[in-house]
Amino acid sequence: MKAEKVTIVGGGLAGCEAAWQASRRGVRVLLLEMKPQRFSAAHRSPLLGELVCSNSLRAVSLENAVGLLKEELRELGSLIMMAADATRVPAGAALAVDREAFSRRITELLEDDPLIEIRRAVVETLPEESPAIVATGPLTEGPLAGELASLSSGESLYFYDAIAPIVEADSIDFSIAFRASRYGKGGEDYINCPMDRDEYEAFIDSLLTAEKVPIRPFEREILFSGCMPIEAMAQKGRQTLAFGPMKPVGLVDPRTGKQPYAVVQLRQDNLAGSLYNMVGFQTKLTHSEQVRVFRMIPGLAKARFHRLGSLHRNTYVNAPRLLLPTLQAKARPGLWLAGQICGVEGYVESTAMGLLAGLNAARCLLGEEPLVPPKTTAIGSLVRYITEASPEGFQPMNVNFGLFPPLPREVPKGVRRMELARRALRDLKTWAREQLTEGRS
Repeated sequence: MKAEKVTIVGGGLAGCEAAWQASRRGVRVLLLEMKPQRFSAAHRSPLLGELVCSNSLRAVSLENAVGLLKEELRELGSLIMMAADATRVPAGAALAVDREAFSRRITELLEDDPLIEIRRAVVETLPEESPAIVATGPLTEGPLAGELASLSSGESLYFYDAIAPIVEADSIDFSIAFRASRYGKGGEDYINCPMDRDEYEAFIDSLLTAEKVPIRPFEREILFSGCMPIEAMAQKGRQTLAFGPMKPVGLVDPRTGKQPYAVVQLRQDNLAGSLYNMVGFQTKLTHSEQVRVFRMIPGLAKARFHRLGSLHRNTYVNAPRLLLPTLQAKARPGLWLAGQICGVEGYVESTAMGLLAGLNAARCLLGEEPLVPPKTTAIGSLVRYITEASPEGFQPMNVNFGLFPPLPREVPKGVRRMELARRALRDLKTWAREQLTEGRS
């Protein structure tokens, strides 16, 4: 059934970005969001664009693929990047935001848009009207998840993701903890809790024996490598954390004048500086065990936790089987999928898929052909991966330079990433100028 508007199900990053992009092209939008009528196990706020896990959108440098992707989104007029830049908090070489201010800004901008109607309603089935976008996120469940699975012959895929705790800043002991960034990059953006070897070994012992939230008997525990629980990393070897999220390199404990054996870093989580996220400490420990074990960290003996970590199941579709490079469903060209549910991992990647879906759904309504970004760009390389990868054993993916086609000539290794970034931005700007000039309001 042809409609006079784009219907979008889901008010997360992808759905909000899709709504914004469609509206920018003069198209009416109906945005359906189930909160506050219903909350998932991981959501707490009625605001749109809620950040469930970290408050970080990761690296800012163009020599990092996600930094490049953010710059591409800015070039394309991204709502999410606009909100992130406006609500940024100190985080060294990363872009982190005050999560409540970030979501509030997104909500206000969409509520104030005369072309966007926001309706708070639980959606249990795929929209019948066309064009429609499903951006319900990785926590999609129930009948709607079943209908999505039916589009790919009943196949349902998932992995488990974990959330890190947030600590109240005034409960941190600064006679032990100190402010600094590794190698002085970013000033004093992080709070660091240093450990000597004995403290580290005792912490690992407690972490490995702590009680975890059990997986339901009929489910296999499939963990995404990019967001592995801290205790699962420790199980790989006692030194895994000391060489991973707890690596002390580039930091000096002012009490000793030496590099600690290990360090736990906390990153600012709100503009007021009253909340700090435990970097890399996503976990599936029970709440009582989190309090016990994490208070063993020097400087956190009396920590108050604004939010404790948790484990949740992330659902996604087998995109190579289900989706066209335009993000349309092969079986239903009037239906688009966007965000993590289509097989990308990460806030920025989800936003990028929302941008493309919103752009193409609007173009469909306007009688224009849907577009595919150049494969040399970050967004294009990501789309290429999720739609052209082998459907056998398909797994979600963060953007990375390994997805990009090679440069046409040999360049020194030290400048390769910057050359890939320069090519990507050049090709994106050309594509946008040639393809997107018409139809924008």
